[in-house]
Amino acid sequence: MSARYGTRRAGRRTGGLLTGGLLTAALVGLTGCSDGTDSTEADDKPTASSASTARPTPTPTAAQDTSAAQSSPEEAVAAWVTAVVKGDAEQACLLMAEAGTGSSPAVIGSAETCADDSAQGKQIKQSVGQFKESFTPDPPTADPKVEVTEATPTGDKATYPADKISIDGQTLADVIVSNSTGLKPDQLNVSVESSKLNDAWYVTNMDFDIG
Repeated sequence: MSARYGTRRAGRRTGGLLTGGLLTAALVGLTGCSDGTDSTEADDKPTASSASTARPTPTPTAAQDTSAAQSSPEEAVAAWVTAVVKGDAEQACLLMAEAGTGSSPAVIGSAETCADDSAQGKQIKQSVGQFKESFTPDPPTADPKVEVTEATPTGDKATYPADKISIDGQTLADVIVSNSTGLKPDQLNVSVESSKLNDAWYVTNMDFDIG
């Protein structure tokens, strides 16, 4: 799925993380995305620390490792973001799924679908590499601490805006902006969706919008 970087606005929903593909060009394309501001204006954007102090202190749920911690939506999202930042495409894939629609059954990441030599595995590996570039804070760490603010699920789904997800103390929103060119905080709208399938929580979608 491509994004329109020649336009003012590039809004995308992945349409299914496994079979629909991640935003294979969107996040990495941020480094070339510009709204016409010059480098001086880009350097004036709020830092992660200054933006964070303006927000209420959250009650986070942390991912302790990259194992499939899927007993809550927060754990699933935190584990997935951790895997992405570490560049662990297989682990990220195993934490991803697509909810079933109508007669179509749910699709859940498995050892077979996430294998490096599978078609999906290769696509996921490429996409996770691109997400890693935008999700990695500066300075990077070998063992990133990811925290997700608790939210009340709606049925079997819960959605987490990027400013409710933090990596080593910086919000995901701030990290993405800091890794972009010419993008301001108020132009970014990113959220991660988690769904409960077969009694476990998975990352099932991502909304990504610039404008």
